[in-house]
Amino acid sequence: MVRISSVALFASLFAVTAMAGEEPIQLKQVTGLDKVETNCGGCHSLDYVIMNSPFPTGGIWEAEVNKMIKAFGAPIAEPDAKVILDYLKENYGR
Repeated sequence: MVRISSVALFASLFAVTAMAGEEPIQLKQVTGLDKVETNCGGCHSLDYVIMNSPFPTGGIWEAEVNKMIKAFGAPIAEPDAKVILDYLKENYGR
């Protein structure tokens, strides 16, 4: 039991140290960001937008938004999905 607690303590200290220098990401402050933050950020980090942005075309972003809704069950209303898709394509698509 003591060993498990020691491992957990060490892991948590390492995680805090590793995250100490990280800056929160900042997405482009334009129309649609509120829908992205509310709908996408409710389930996962918005870092994914920045990490993946060099690669997706509009079609890839569309597939990703559809996957989140249809495969993962993201409760995103159709009008919000359109705003999110437009935001991603215009600001983070190739």
